[in-house]
Amino acid sequence: MGDDSVAEAIDLGVRIERRGALCVFSLDRPRALNALNDRMRAAIAAELPGLMSDPEIYAVAFQSTSERAFCAGGDIRELSALTQKSLALGRTSLADEYRLNWQLDCFNKPSVSFINGMCVGSGVGLTLYNTHRVAGENYSFAMPETGIGLFPDLGVCRALARMPDQLGVYLGLTGRSIGPVDAYALGLVTHCIPSEQFETIAAALADAHPIDPLLEMRHKPPADKPALEPVRGLIRDAFSGATVEEIMAALAKLSAGAGDHAEFARGVHDDLARRCPTSLKVTLRHLQQAGGQTLKQTLEADHRIASHFLAGRDFHEGVRAVLIDRDHEPNWDPKTLADVTVEDVQRYFGRFDAQELVLVERSEAQ
Repeated sequence: MGDDSVAEAIDLGVRIERRGALCVFSLDRPRALNALNDRMRAAIAAELPGLMSDPEIYAVAFQSTSERAFCAGGDIRELSALTQKSLALGRTSLADEYRLNWQLDCFNKPSVSFINGMCVGSGVGLTLYNTHRVAGENYSFAMPETGIGLFPDLGVCRALARMPDQLGVYLGLTGRSIGPVDAYALGLVTHCIPSEQFETIAAALADAHPIDPLLEMRHKPPADKPALEPVRGLIRDAFSGATVEEIMAALAKLSAGAGDHAEFARGVHDDLARRCPTSLKVTLRHLQQAGGQTLKQTLEADHRIASHFLAGRDFHEGVRAVLIDRDHEPNWDPKTLADVTVEDVQRYFGRFDAQELVLVERSEAQ
């Protein structure tokens, strides 16, 4: 692809444009809120190696053509349908996504995501490994996978596990969203800049202006306190439990009485009660381990865990209830936390078959 050229976006869902020293990836599936599918991932993954070795490219950028969303997550309906046709194809699809996450983390040049609107699931995986992550005024983050019979994958459990005061455990289990102020405080984004300045920044990067001063001069540190600050102590106390049952019991105890804290605890307790019991227990176990892992190890573990979920029933039931029939009444199996045994959880961390995901070493990726 030559200078100032555009890759055809027909059926790709992503526009790839070279602007001088900058290559811009624009997510372009507005009707699907830029839900990331196999075709989009493949287009991005195919382009990155050449950009790493191209002396004329200074940086890459990710953005959205939609004002509503950066990326609403992966195309989960597509993944479920693909997996029901062939489990091997579903596992390959996720392996390719985790390889892309690893590619992005190993990318040897500045990478920046301009994020305005929702950034969910696969959108987080696409941006979290950029060297610079810029939140616009409408930014929101969520990893809602426990509500559809999955778990926070894409290496994100490693980042969640390293957050202070069990805030990452709270976000990973509940799937609740946070805005730019909390995301900045937790390190999910590196800068907060009004979205009206995104194009100006991109134009300067196209002329190879150094990225750090370019962003720092426009960064507006949030003046507001994080929305989670008033309940931070409650979250720390409740989500320090070693098991999901302990967390639920702590929330039930904190729910007693009146006041904002009790109301918050009740809401969180009720949210968790609706989520997939197996997903909750597997996610907590993964969070307890991922903080001490390398990203490579976490992504490889993600594929092992995800393979078991794809082969099971809960994921497809969650997709049916939330995305297809939309009755929001999934019939989880097992139905309750008490029915999910320690042995059940351990199975998700065991070898699925001989086709394990093994990512290349960082030195080879660069």
